[in-house]
Amino acid sequence: MAETTARRVRHAHRPTESERKNAAAALQRALDRRDNGGSTGH
Repeated sequence: MAETTARRVRHAHRPTESERKNAAAALQRALDRRDNGGSTGH
């Protein structure tokens, strides 16, 4: 039962293009920080 509920909730919200871009940018910044100290070098 929990599995079907989780599957239904996951597709309930379709992100807009701007939301996807913001999420992708945030993810990339996090990955950059983890991999090489960040693009700014801090």
